[in-house]
Amino acid sequence: MSIPGPGGQGLQLTPFRGLRYVAERVGSLAAVTSPPYDVVVRPDGLRRLETADPYNIVRLILPQAGSPADRHRQAAETLRRWQAEGVLAPDPEPALYVYEQRDGRTLQRGLIGALRLSPREEGIVLPHEEVMPHVVEDRADLMRATAAHLEPLLLAYRGNGNGAEGNGTSGDGTSNNAAAEKGTGGAAQVIERAIQHEPLLSTTTEDGVHHHLWRVTDPADLVAVAADLRHHQALIADGHHRWATYLRLREERREPGPWDFGLVLLVDTARYPLRVRAIHRLLRRLPPDKALPVARRAFRVREIDGPLPHALERLAEAATAPVGAEPGARNAFLLAGDGRFHLLDRPDPELLARTVPQGRPQAWRTLDATVLHHVLLDQLWNVPDTPEDIGYIHDPVAAVEQAERLGGTAVLMHPVSEDVVHQLARQGIAMPHKSTSFGPKPATGLVLRSLTLG
Repeated sequence: MSIPGPGGQGLQLTPFRGLRYVAERVGSLAAVTSPPYDVVVRPDGLRRLETADPYNIVRLILPQAGSPADRHRQAAETLRRWQAEGVLAPDPEPALYVYEQRDGRTLQRGLIGALRLSPREEGIVLPHEEVMPHVVEDRADLMRATAAHLEPLLLAYRGNGNGAEGNGTSGDGTSNNAAAEKGTGGAAQVIERAIQHEPLLSTTTEDGVHHHLWRVTDPADLVAVAADLRHHQALIADGHHRWATYLRLREERREPGPWDFGLVLLVDTARYPLRVRAIHRLLRRLPPDKALPVARRAFRVREIDGPLPHALERLAEAATAPVGAEPGARNAFLLAGDGRFHLLDRPDPELLARTVPQGRPQAWRTLDATVLHHVLLDQLWNVPDTPEDIGYIHDPVAAVEQAERLGGTAVLMHPVSEDVVHQLARQGIAMPHKSTSFGPKPATGLVLRSLTLG
């Protein structure tokens, strides 16, 4: 994804003074980190993070209080207190940060910095999902209160690497770890030089992922990164609501300043391909014994054997079957919540034609998320898209557990192809919200951006 022409402005990633935990003041760096705010969905997961360390970052990104205003006020007060106590301290000078994650054969490296904000029509940062207004409003209130960007977005761009594709291997069959070492020029060379030095910080989170951070301050390196990135555009891989929040808050300010930039992790997916996974739905108020009879009016419904991994394999088989003559040949969903698994596939083509909006590309009209929301949720089940009715959960195990506990229905999804995501994004077509989960996601808490530091 490149901006044509030598004068293209493209991506503008600038240094900032990172706000980071002082290692001596916390139990461990791993104990104060968290997944992104929208991945921490289970109450037990939130409690576990809160009790891992009194300074865990979840107290800032998901503060607990009686009202939204109280939550945001509490987060702002906590952030100020931690800085006053020396738990969080700013780095001495502006920098870009090389961030590495290692997990077995998976290696990801990218640059964390403050990216100049740009609207969709400029074609520099491409969203691919719609957003939910109430989530944007909540994140905006939190950012206003704290005057900080507490966790980076994940953005993907196609640099001048070796073009390795796939999960774990490059085009020539070598591992991506080995292929990633061959990178050339610009940002890639800056990253490769940085990792030859001692990391600024290193930690291993409880999921076994090793995290390393290096600081880049050399003026020549910063110029090299800027010259490279200005010819590229990026896809929002994770963080659509926070990007929309950045844009909203920038519009509120008339004068140029720190709100014109947003905290991001920028990953060259030519060298470090991302994983694409599904985000599942939890229908809190719809039990399976009510969902299934209605679904049978328009879908083939079959009970299939567990356990969950086996059921997900059957879902994958149905969702990746050869495309047939009829629309909906690849649309399939796995329902759970009553101790059993039910596969929904082969939707009624006539119902699809009546309920799925016209005037969109075929790739959009046949997305599982499109069919789920327009056919099942809106037409058949009449489930409103509100937080009280629908939860969005990344982990299928958590989705099933919560459905069984609440007496609701988990709708498990198959991931969409990354090629389809890029295709629609380049056309300016937004997928339904929460259609994809790109990863690995950056750990929250390793570096923050205070907008009062510049």
